[in-house]
This record gives sequence, structure tokens and C-alpha cells, in this order.
Amino acid sequence: MRVEGSSPSQVTGYRAAPSRAGGEVFAPEGATQATVAAPAGPIATASAIDALLALQAAGDSLGAKKKVLRRGRALLDTLDEMQSDMLAGRVSEGRLNQLLALIGQAREHVAPGLDSLLDDIELRARVELAKFGRFAGL
Repeated sequence: MRVEGSSPSQVTGYRAAPSRAGGEVFAPEGATQATVAAPAGPIATASAIDALLALQAAGDSLGAKKKVLRRGRALLDTLDEMQSDMLAGRVSEGRLNQLLALIGQAREHVAPGLDSLLDDIELRARVELAKFGRFAGL
């Protein structure tokens, strides 16, 4: 089949747009530049997002446990150093202040027995500071 008499003026809805090479390219009316659609990325499933959120929550609890362990070890180390100082017959005011600061950080208010023990240690440290003439926290 042969098509005769087709010229740019007979085609409706299209006009010629200049190409880079200098020739003419057909484009729809009103369109000045062709837009390229971006390729679609992979779709994350809800279960993958839930798994990521669960991992983040687990990471927070592990970080909190490490923090509590670090505080507990620091408190025990300070108590050991104070024991050595007391056996030598001297207790430094700086070490007592350090102990009070660590006790303030160590309170979690989740274990009544632990809080009671920390209260006893804090009271003893305040008594020792009072012997130096310092009344901490008052």
C-alpha cells in the first residue's frame, strides 16, 4: 500500500521541532521538551521496615546495658580505691565527691534492694565528708 500526499501540514496535532543535528523532529503541540521518566526503584516491604525498627530498638537496649555496666564498674572501682584508702588510714575528699557523683548517676529506681544499698553508701560518704567539714548536697 502506498501513502501519497502526506506532508507536515496534513498531520494534525503535531509540529516540527528542531533537532540537535539541524534536522526537524516531530513533537506534540505544546510540548517543548521531552521528559524522561525515572526508573522505578525496588519497593520495600512492610516486614523489612519492621525488621529494621526491631534492630534499632535492640541496639538501644544493648547500649543501655553497656552504659549501666560501665557505671557499675566505675562505682565498684571507686569503692575498692576507698577501701584501700581507709585501710591506709586516709580518705580523700575528692574520692568521696567522686563516689557521690557516681551514685547519683547509678540510680535507676528499678531495683528497690539496689537503691537501698546505694542510699547506705551515699549516707556513709556524706558522713565522711562531714568529718572534713563539708556538707555535700545540703
